[in-house]
Amino acid sequence: MSSSNKESIAVDVADRAASAMDRPSREEAEGAVRTLLRWAGDDPDREGLLETPDRVVRAYQEWFSGYDEDPVEILQRTFEETDGYDEMVVMRDIRLESFCEHHIAPIIGWVHVGYLPDKRIIGISKLARLVEIYGRRMQVQEKLTAQIANAIDSVLRPKGVACVVEATHHCMTTRGVHKIGTTLVTSRMLGDIRDDPTTRREFLSMIGPHSRQLAD
Repeated sequence: MSSSNKESIAVDVADRAASAMDRPSREEAEGAVRTLLRWAGDDPDREGLLETPDRVVRAYQEWFSGYDEDPVEILQRTFEETDGYDEMVVMRDIRLESFCEHHIAPIIGWVHVGYLPDKRIIGISKLARLVEIYGRRMQVQEKLTAQIANAIDSVLRPKGVACVVEATHHCMTTRGVHKIGTTLVTSRMLGDIRDDPTTRREFLSMIGPHSRQLAD
């Protein structure tokens, strides 16, 4: 595990602790929603909006529940009984639902994760949970991609890790430039998957045709 990956995990833990200490009350959160409703030009006291502050706060609790979960803890349980299996492990098409930190607009797409095991493997559901934890935070896609790969690398310590994210950003499809149909593709490769072109191509061939631009 590289020192930079260790540092990124440590920073994540520190940031979550600080966030928990500074978190406002539910009443303050609902008050903020009422303020935004008034700022938008509507009346938060009219019948249709009376319950909106409560609904928004509950939605935020679900959408951003990743701040309350520890990705390292999720990955801690691993298995060594693999009968010597040492080939690529890939989980593709993991649904991503996140929000951009610049406009709090949805980021919707897919995550493909792979690793080359070194004696230990991890339960496949944990890979999906890892994506969910980091996805349920306000994100920049490039950062999200690195966080997923770095967490697997730091805990599992495989021979190589890869993460590719393909997503549509509603901050540029429903506002701003209004470019519908665009997809942002980001990747993070570590270890043998980064350094060995053959291994890299193997991973990319396994996740499908959208990865061709990353093959070389």
